[in-house]
Amino acid sequence: MSKPLPKSAYLSGNFAPWLMEGEVHDPVVIGEIPRELAGAYYRNGSNPQFAPGPNYHWFTGDGMIHAFHIEDGRCRYRNRWVRTPRFEVEREAGKALFSGLGPSEPDPRIEGVSGNSSNTNVLWHAGKLLSYWEAGPPYEIDPATLETIGLWDYHGAFHRERMGNVVPDTMTAHPKIDPDTDECLGFGYSPMAPNLVYHVVDADGRLTRSDEIEVPYPCMMHDFVASSEHVLFPVLPAVFNFEKMADTGFPVAWEPERGSQLGVMPRGGGSDDVVWFETDPCFSFHYVNAVSHGSEFVVDYWRLDSLGLVPTERIAGGPPTLHRWTFDVAKGTVKDEALDDAPAEFGRIDPRRAGKEYRDVYSLGTLAIPQSEGEPQFFNSLFHYDMKSGSRRDHRLREGDTFGEPIFVPRTPDAKEGDGFVLAIAHRAAENRSDLLILDAQDIAADPLATVQLPHRIPYGFHGNWRPAG
Repeated sequence: MSKPLPKSAYLSGNFAPWLMEGEVHDPVVIGEIPRELAGAYYRNGSNPQFAPGPNYHWFTGDGMIHAFHIEDGRCRYRNRWVRTPRFEVEREAGKALFSGLGPSEPDPRIEGVSGNSSNTNVLWHAGKLLSYWEAGPPYEIDPATLETIGLWDYHGAFHRERMGNVVPDTMTAHPKIDPDTDECLGFGYSPMAPNLVYHVVDADGRLTRSDEIEVPYPCMMHDFVASSEHVLFPVLPAVFNFEKMADTGFPVAWEPERGSQLGVMPRGGGSDDVVWFETDPCFSFHYVNAVSHGSEFVVDYWRLDSLGLVPTERIAGGPPTLHRWTFDVAKGTVKDEALDDAPAEFGRIDPRRAGKEYRDVYSLGTLAIPQSEGEPQFFNSLFHYDMKSGSRRDHRLREGDTFGEPIFVPRTPDAKEGDGFVLAIAHRAAENRSDLLILDAQDIAADPLATVQLPHRIPYGFHGNWRPAG
C-alpha cells in the first residue's frame, strides 16, 4: 500500500509528483498553433512513483517524459515514466527503495541496481531520442510512444574501469550539439578516478573521443559549455566530501576556500592542453553559450554565490543572475561581469547558434515575487535578452502562475536567428493544471499565439528539446 508523501518543499504544490500516465488526443487550444510548427516538444523531470524515503531531493525522483506532438495546427499530449532498472525494482517491491542524496539503510533488493533515474534531460540526436541523468549513461526512448527501449551505450563503447571493475560510463545531462557537424559533446564526472572524462559522439551516434581530463579537485560539474574552438570545464567548489555527508545528508559540500578553477581546452586538444584560470568562488548550474575570437573565449552563464543544493543555501547566497566570463587564453586572464541583476535561470538560445556569435537568449525570470527563507526559486516570467543591445523584454504570468524552462524553435530551417517560436509550460495555480504557451520569439511580451490547455498539471521539471517532424 502506498504511503502519503512526506513533508518537503520538493513534494508539495507543483513539485508533487503526477502519478498517472496517459494521453490527451485533442486538447483545447486558445488561439492558433502556427502551421510552420511541426514536430515534438519533449520535456523530462523528476517524478517519484512512490512516496520517497529519507533525504529526498528534487534531483532524485524517477524520470517522467512529457511530449507535445504538434502538426497541422493541432497538438497531442502524452506522458510516460522512464523504465530504468531502478524504476522496475521499486515497481516490483511496491515501494521506494532508493533514498535521496544522503545515506540510506542497505536493502538487498537494490544490490547491484544503478540509481540512475534518467530524470534530467531528453534530446534527439543521431536518430535516437535519449533521456539523460548526469551520473550514468542515457536511456533510449521511443519518440512516438515514449516507451523505454533500454540503456544506450553507444554501440557497446560506453564502459570504463573504475576501482578494478568495468562499469557503464557517465554522460552529462547537458550535452552540446555542434550545429555544423552534428557532433554531440559531453562529459562525465565522478568522485572516483578518473574524475572527469570528455566525450565526443559523431553524427551517426558513435563515440569518437573519450578522454580523461585531470582536474584540481573532484567536484559536482552539472553543466559545461563549448564554442567552435574551445571547451570550458568548470571546477567549482561543490566538492565531493563523504566525511561530511553524515552531518549534511549530502555527498557534496560547499568549500568556497578552494576558489573556482576554470579549465579552457582547445576543441581538438587534450588534458595536457587545458589552461586553468583561478577566480572567486561561485557556482553555476547552467551555461547559456560560448563564443571564441582567436585567443578570447567568452562564456555567458547563470551565477550563484553558493551551491544552492539545499533551498536555504540558494536564498542565503541570492538567486541566480546572468553573468559573463571573458578569458584571454594567451595572457592567462579571466574577467567576470554581471549582465543583469534580475533573478533568472534556464536560458536557451537558437540551437543553430550554439558555440557561435548569437543575439537572443530566452530564460526563466522572476519579477516582484518575495521569497521566503527555505523556498525553492519560483519563476513567474519569461525573459528575452538581446545580447547585442543589452535590452530585456518579459512575458509575465498572472499572480500565482509559474513557468518552466522555455525552448526556441526556428520558424523554418533557414530562418534568421530569433525568427520562430518560444514554447514553455505554465502552471496555472488557481486551477492546479498546466498549459503549453506558444509565443512569437520576437514579441515575447505579446499574448501567446496559442495556448494548449491540459486538464491536469505537469509538475515542475528540468529540461527538454524539440524534434522537428520528418
